[in-house]
Amino acid sequence: MATSENLKEAFAGESQANRKYLAFAKAAEQEGYPQIARLFLAAAEGETIHAHSHLRVMGLVKTTKANLETAMQGEGLEFKQMYPKFIAEADREGHKAASASFKNAMAVEQVHYSLYNTALESLKHGKDLHEGDFFVCSVCGNAFFNDVPDKCPVCGAPREKINKIV
Repeated sequence: MATSENLKEAFAGESQANRKYLAFAKAAEQEGYPQIARLFLAAAEGETIHAHSHLRVMGLVKTTKANLETAMQGEGLEFKQMYPKFIAEADREGHKAASASFKNAMAVEQVHYSLYNTALESLKHGKDLHEGDFFVCSVCGNAFFNDVPDKCPVCGAPREKINKIV
């Protein structure tokens, strides 16, 4: 039983390290240290490999259908339960930046949920999503499929802040 809990803890730690190192890489790049940025990117990639390995060993990477259902469950929990609670607490404490961050994330999780649902419906008919491009707002993380608005509807960022996923 300890190994199972250790795998969960290791997965969480490796996943968080990956995200943190990616943020550190952006900061180093913005400060004019491209080689240090690359170091952080290399370490982040290593952490991703570790996290994926732990996830596979736990048996949590399944069929695409099961993975979509799991993703929808997680996104639904976030926008229905987790973020409303976090927003209320941040508002009570007067932490406006945290509240805004949580509100953006909550809105985007609903978009993710909808996109996963669309993919699941396609899969139920034995089909992939139709051909197209995905885009993500670099400010709030909002996702778009093919149609990119002039302004992000979640955070108001201009179209130039919405990047194609390659």
